[in-house]
Amino acid sequence: MDERVVLCGANAYEKKYYFNEQFKSMPESIREELHIICVLFTEEVGGVFMMVFDENGTLQLQTDADEGDLLYDEISAGLLVKEILRRKQELFESLTLYYKVFILKEDTGTLLDL
Repeated sequence: MDERVVLCGANAYEKKYYFNEQFKSMPESIREELHIICVLFTEEVGGVFMMVFDENGTLQLQTDADEGDLLYDEISAGLLVKEILRRKQELFESLTLYYKVFILKEDTGTLLDL
């Protein structure tokens, strides 16, 4: 069973941004940063970009494109995902912790190795 939960995403084809209202309690500054990351990704590479929590609560960055999109560069998309992961590692670790504590209701003691 697929238990993935989309946090946010952007679509270059429809020029739209999506933020999951389940996370509206997140600080505004974090929501704005996520918005910027998603939109800039699709502006630079094209296609569709999403931040998704997997069934274990780990945040994953996913990108895809329409089959006929000749302007989408899969190699550039992969490189940009790696760069974002490197530059925003602390943010993504915090988001994973937030998801596990507030959404999955996991024990904070075990998550923080206390």
